[in-house]
Amino acid sequence: MTIFIETDLEGISGVSTISMVAESDRYARERLMADTNAAVRGAFEGGADRVIVLDGHGGGHNFIPELLDPRAETGTESEAARADACFIIGMHAMAGTQNAFLDHTQNSVRWHDYRINGRNYGESGQLAAYAGAFGVPLVMVSGDFAACAEALCLFDRPEVAVVKTAIGRNRAECLPVEEAERRIFEAARRAVLRIGTFRPFRVTLPAVIEVDFNRCDYADDAMQYNPSLERTAPRTVRKVLGEIRSYGDLLI
Repeated sequence: MTIFIETDLEGISGVSTISMVAESDRYARERLMADTNAAVRGAFEGGADRVIVLDGHGGGHNFIPELLDPRAETGTESEAARADACFIIGMHAMAGTQNAFLDHTQNSVRWHDYRINGRNYGESGQLAAYAGAFGVPLVMVSGDFAACAEALCLFDRPEVAVVKTAIGRNRAECLPVEEAERRIFEAARRAVLRIGTFRPFRVTLPAVIEVDFNRCDYADDAMQYNPSLERTAPRTVRKVLGEIRSYGDLLI
C-alpha cells in the first residue's frame, strides 16, 4: 500500500503569521518536517508499506532533508496517480475564504478565483481532481480550520487534523505543537485504516477550467504564454480538458 503526501506551508502547525511563510523561516520549516513526519508515522502505523512525500510549497526547497523520517521517499506529483491514497499536510483554504489563514489558490498576487466546471476550488481540489482521474482518493488533510472544513465539504469523508484557527487572514491561533502532531498522526493512521471506503474525486469530462485574474494584464500574460486559452472576459481565461493526464492539465 502506497501513500502519497503533498505538503504546503501555510497550514503547518506553529506557523501563525504571514511573515513566517513569506520568509520560509527556519522554525516554519522545522514545523513542516514535524507535521510531515507525524503523517508518515501515522501512515505506517495504519498499515502503509510505502510513503512518498512532496515538498509542494513555492516550488519546493522547504524540506530539511536530514529531519525527514528516513522511511519516507521524496517524489513528484505524478506519484499521486500511482498511489493507493493521497494526503495533504499543511493545506490552506481556497481564495476568497473568510477567516482562513492566508487563503489563496496557486498565486495570491495574480489569481482571484479558480473554477472547475463552474465551481470554485482551491489547491486541495486540484490535487484531488488529478489523483481522482486515476482512481486515487484524497483521504486526509491537515491545516487550519477553514482548510479542513473545505475538504470535508468537497471530498468523500476525509480524515482531517485542524492545527490552528485564523484570526482574520494574516494571523492564526495555533494549537500546542505536540497536540497538533498527535492529531495529524491519528488522522493519518485512521485514513489508512479506512482505505477502500473512500470514493475518488472525479470531475465530469470534458472539464472547463477557468481562472479569474486580479488584473487584466495578468490575463494578457496567460494568453501570451498559452495562446490556445480562450479569453472569456477581461480578467478571465479558460480551457476545456477532454482528459486529465497530468497535474499541469488542471492549471492555467
